[in-house]
Amino acid sequence: MKIGIIGGSGLYSVEAFNYIGEEKIETDYGESSAAFKIYEYSDNRYYFLARHGINHEFPPHLVNYRANIAAFKRAGVDAILSFAAVGGINEDLNPGDIVISDNAIDFTSGRNHTFATMGNIHHIDITEPFCPELRKAVKESCASSGLNFSDKDVYICTNGPRMETAAEIKAFKKLGADIVGMTLFPECSLAREAEICYVNISVVANYAASISRNKLTADEVVETVKRSEDKLKRIILNIDTNAVENRKCDCRNALENTRISKNK
Repeated sequence: MKIGIIGGSGLYSVEAFNYIGEEKIETDYGESSAAFKIYEYSDNRYYFLARHGINHEFPPHLVNYRANIAAFKRAGVDAILSFAAVGGINEDLNPGDIVISDNAIDFTSGRNHTFATMGNIHHIDITEPFCPELRKAVKESCASSGLNFSDKDVYICTNGPRMETAAEIKAFKKLGADIVGMTLFPECSLAREAEICYVNISVVANYAASISRNKLTADEVVETVKRSEDKLKRIILNIDTNAVENRKCDCRNALENTRISKNK
């Protein structure tokens, strides 16, 4: 089985696995953020992609999300574990906490957010933006790894790369957001369009603006994720790959009955 892993700020590889090599896959949407690092573990193959590039050169609003997801699709990956660093809005969350997002709000703009083209229009259902079967497998992996986690949280995605204002965080809290990040959209919706199962696993890297009493810095984000790196790798190592392989979700049929264009 082929499983995709997307690493965010602070997570750039998975050394615990047997490293096979790198593979760069061409897509119709340009180049992905980096070549895939390919690993093997327990008879499965893992395709790791550094979302921001190997030197973290791509800011969140300039990541080529379409090329990244298209490359996973072309590689034959149909399940993606996506890791991200986020700010905590919900005051019950603390830096270092693991969050398996339950739902999401898209607050981005100006990004290439769909594979739909003229005459090839699909209106996908994204009521639940994350695969329920993958979420279950990740939660069970956290539990078996002895990790504390939260799984009833809403991720709101902003454009970045700036941090949010105190007033924005106050508004997001009223909208029902628990965590804030900059990379979930259009990554998760493109995965649904590509009929790839997708789950978000976030690390609370800091308190969001106005929740924190201190100045927000990028250094604390990277440092917190690095301190949490072992937790994230344990989630991957302990996931029940049989459950992932035998999932019965609708993600892989996401385009069924969604086409509205009359063109063939």
